[in-house]
This record gives sequence, C-alpha cells and structure tokens, in this order.
Amino acid sequence: MIHKTNFPVLVASLLILGGCGQKNAKNAETKETAIPVRTEQVGETTVKGQISASGNVEGNTTVRLSFLVGGRLNYISNHEGQNVSKGRLIASLDPENYKIAKQLSDVQVANTTDEFNRLTILHDRNSLSENDYSKIIFSLQQAKLQQQLQQKNLNDTKLYTPISGVLIKKKAEAGEIVGVGTPLFVISDIRTVKVVAYIPEDQLHFIRMGQNVNVSISALNKIFTGKVIEVGADADETSRAFTIKIIVDNPDLLIRPGMIADETINTNLPTQKILLPAESIGHDLNNQDYVYVIDKSQSKAFKHKINIGNMIDNKIEVTNGLNPDDLVVVEGQSKLVDGSLITIK
Repeated sequence: MIHKTNFPVLVASLLILGGCGQKNAKNAETKETAIPVRTEQVGETTVKGQISASGNVEGNTTVRLSFLVGGRLNYISNHEGQNVSKGRLIASLDPENYKIAKQLSDVQVANTTDEFNRLTILHDRNSLSENDYSKIIFSLQQAKLQQQLQQKNLNDTKLYTPISGVLIKKKAEAGEIVGVGTPLFVISDIRTVKVVAYIPEDQLHFIRMGQNVNVSISALNKIFTGKVIEVGADADETSRAFTIKIIVDNPDLLIRPGMIADETINTNLPTQKILLPAESIGHDLNNQDYVYVIDKSQSKAFKHKINIGNMIDNKIEVTNGLNPDDLVVVEGQSKLVDGSLITIK
C-alpha cells in the first residue's frame, strides 16, 4: 500500500525515468539514422592554363558533284560511306539522246565538208566569189563546233570523281531524272580532317599557328593530336568568337565529317582552379550538377548546385557554386538527401 505522503515523490520519479527513456530512445534513433560519409575540403589547385572549345569535323577536301547535262540516271557505283578512288566512274545518265544528237552533228559536218570541197574547186578556178566562199568556210567551222559540243555533252553523261575519298552523301537513285548542276554526290577526302572550332576574343591571343591541340572525339572515345592551321581574322558578329581550324591525321579513316570534337589547348600559364573527384558530383532530373556540402554545426549535408568545367588530371573543374574551405562529401553521397544527418568517417 502506497502512503499518501510518498505518492508525489513516486509520480515525480516515474516522470523522470520516462523522460530519460525518451531521451535515450531519441539518441539511439539519431545514431541509427546518421549516414557515414567521407569528405574532402575544397581548395584551389594550381594547374596549367587551358582553352577549351567545341567544333565540328570536316573533310580536308570536300566536293559536291553534279552533271553538266540533264537526263535519267541509269548507274550509280557506290553507296554512302564507301571509299572512292580519284578518276573512278561514280554515276552515268542514259546517253541515247546525246548519241543521236552527236550522230546528227556528224552528218552535218560530212555534208558541209562535201559542199566545202566542191566550192573550193570552183574558188580555185575563180568561178566563185570570195563572199560565197567565206560563207562555206564559216558553215564548216560552225558544223565542227556543233560536233564538238555534242561530243562533250555525250561525254558529260558520265560523272567521274575528281578526288579520292569517302562518299558522304548520295542524293539521288538510279532511274531518277536529274537536272543540270543539281548536287547529287558529296565526296570528302578524310585521310586528314579539319576541325572547325570557335575561340572567344579574349582568348585568341593564346592561339598561334602550328600549335598542338588535343582533339577528343566522344563518338570514338579517343583523343587525337592536331595542329592549328588557320586562325580567323574576323569575329562572328553575334558571339564575338573567332574561327580556328585544326588539322588532324586520320590514317584509319575513323573520324568522319559531322562528328563533334572537343579541343583542349594548353596555354602554359598557371591558374587556380577548384577540382573535385568526378564521383562526388551528382546530376538531377533537370541536368543540374550538384554536390553535398557539410554543415558541421548541425552534422548535416546540404545539396549545393554547381557549374562544372573541364576534366583536369582525372578530376572535374568546378567553376561556380563552392567556396574555399567548404567540406564536400566524396563518398556515401548516394544515400543522402538534402538535409541528411551524417557522421564523418
């Protein structure tokens, strides 16, 4: 039996014990939900200065072929992507109409030649005036020129490749009627290729002719070495960027026109950059890059949006969003959400 005088003391004791139990449970819960992470303190690293640009690949020499006469295509030798040799027949037109026109011109030349020979005899006998003799001379010249023209038209029904290269585009099929001067085939010499890139005006003074350039082709997952062969004299009116051209050897013909190329040009000038391991950087559904930064006072990790630059020495350059001395999560971030409770390994 509990005495009345001891009842308040008993209640107070129970409340104290209950409060301690809740506190211990809360501490246990805190320890259970804290996520262990490894961190790295943000600092600036001295690296060699680099200029980065992006550009398109072009063939060293590119030609667009068309017929000098019109007609129906009756033959095409190659498919797109195949190699072609200089001087090879790549396509032809049905020549029948041009053959007939050539034969008619041959007949005209023969008739005019006979007339010329007959009138020459009369002229030699002083039985023909100089005026009439001049007319037959001009008629014969005209007939022969017409014969040459028809022969040329007949020859032009065959289309030959002026360079060795790759058939990049074929814009017609056999059986189609094509007109004069319509571009039908694009052939590019890609034993060496040119990369056309754009450099901001404030970085142009770092570029010089013959300078080595690292050219990365993401489609091939390879890096090639090229040289600057041309620096534009005029800036684009909109972007204020200057065009540069970089030549790259392509002996295996792996690089094709139209591929995207990323260029890196070393300036050899030291600069300070913030570099982080690539695995520490996440990407949200909006393609926004971010990292988790530690708030030591709360033992929590908060998501910080960042902007990134180039990969340097197997690390990613952070151009905006972090301050020196920030503590960034570099391991364990896959389990974090914004505001997660953490413990530092």
